[in-house]
Amino acid sequence: MCFGDMSANRIKGKVMAQQVYTLLVQVGRADEDGLPEDATGAALVCYASGVDEAEAVRETVSILKQAGLSPIEVTGHGSLDERLAEGHDIPEEERELMDRALEENAVIVAQMEPLFGDEEDEDDA
Repeated sequence: MCFGDMSANRIKGKVMAQQVYTLLVQVGRADEDGLPEDATGAALVCYASGVDEAEAVRETVSILKQAGLSPIEVTGHGSLDERLAEGHDIPEEERELMDRALEENAVIVAQMEPLFGDEEDEDDA
């Protein structure tokens, strides 16, 4: 749900355009979070709009909490322009989700992967 057009915000008289940021969010367990019973949490790839990455992170955490999830850590991977400048290959379907996040001023959860306690041990081996 979107309330009004927030595609540009004013900060000290300047108009700042929204951008879409790629965020990796780790969530822990919460009552009725919809994760598999034996999962210890989940990793989510989200696309979130904001005038800067900090705003995108705040909005993402807020939305995930409203959805009954328990965000623990958020790692920003930059805006579309920043990712392209770093040489990332961004598939068309990912760009479409980013466009949707921007158009709807929304947080889009593109991927959700449950985590299980034994995964950390496998990384150490």
